[in-house]
Amino acid sequence: MKLSLHFDIIAGARPNFIKIASILRAIKINSKDIKLNYRLIHTGQHYDEEMSGSFFKQLDIPKPDCNLGVGSGTQAEQTAQIMIGYEKLLLSSPSDLCLVVGDVTSTMACAITAQKLGIPVAHVEAGIRSGDWSMPEEINRMVTDSITNYFFTTSKFANENLKTAGVSDDRVFFVGNTMIDTLLANEKRFQKPSFWDDYGLVKNEYFVVTMHRPSNVDGEDNLQRIVNEITKLTRGLPIVFPVHPRTAKVLKNLNNFAPKLYLVKPQPYLEFNYLVQNSKAVITDSGGITEETTVMGVPCITLRDSTERPETVTIGTNELIGTDPGNIKPALDRLFAGEWKKGSIPEKWDGKAGERIVSHLMELLN
Repeated sequence: MKLSLHFDIIAGARPNFIKIASILRAIKINSKDIKLNYRLIHTGQHYDEEMSGSFFKQLDIPKPDCNLGVGSGTQAEQTAQIMIGYEKLLLSSPSDLCLVVGDVTSTMACAITAQKLGIPVAHVEAGIRSGDWSMPEEINRMVTDSITNYFFTTSKFANENLKTAGVSDDRVFFVGNTMIDTLLANEKRFQKPSFWDDYGLVKNEYFVVTMHRPSNVDGEDNLQRIVNEITKLTRGLPIVFPVHPRTAKVLKNLNNFAPKLYLVKPQPYLEFNYLVQNSKAVITDSGGITEETTVMGVPCITLRDSTERPETVTIGTNELIGTDPGNIKPALDRLFAGEWKKGSIPEKWDGKAGERIVSHLMELLN
């Protein structure tokens, strides 16, 4: 006999799409045994083709059942529009459960909306904390977890954070990392970006840079200094810099770029991870990329003072060097001297997190 659960899966921004892909794949695999009726909700928080559209195509994510189409705006404007749109949907067509992933505005907004209508919330990637309240993502995490019913975690660090916050063990499920599920499932499909040959890129002989945090990119002088340090210290090797829209607004006012600094558009998933996998190292202020570099064994230099993913530092290939551009030189000196740590893979980052999540979702039917 097939049982049925009707639930929503929320996605609104690039990291969300990567995380839901493995859950959708696991639902499809288990569909013969139990019927999980999900409704895929795209909030439209990321709305341009480079930042979202290609991910649906490359990761075989089905067309959303509903797109709230919120578009751009301030944090408050986006939050309000998402809540209004999702509330209208739930009032006309209720759900048994709201499944949110990650820590973007859509995650928090839909969790609040669901709970106010008496619909339980499950949070994938629950319990991670940076301790930095200046990050919008940290506020999103804290608010979401404060009203979550079921917590799906990526690490023992996250488990401890939830325990400290008073969450009972029976509501916490240590499942692993869905972002890594997607990485491992698509690793053989990674493909060269169109500019690979034009830029003369060679495996292990170039750097990948990504930056979008306000502390690094909002000030022209600071961003110029960071870029100058990186180009000066990478010993003439090419630097591929997929530019986030936020960063692009500031970069357009800067100058004196090194000839081998290549500013490119945000890359589709398969092309970006090809770049990362074959690079000498990644210099970033992202959180998710530090997880992918850890699993791929690629050295990662993170321009942040804190991280919500400490396992990438204590276990993986990532190192936090802070936001002072002066810290870039000693890190790169160690890299070129062959002194970077090898790292290993955290527990349950094995490509099966989505399967574990679906298994727990099926238990909710009983």
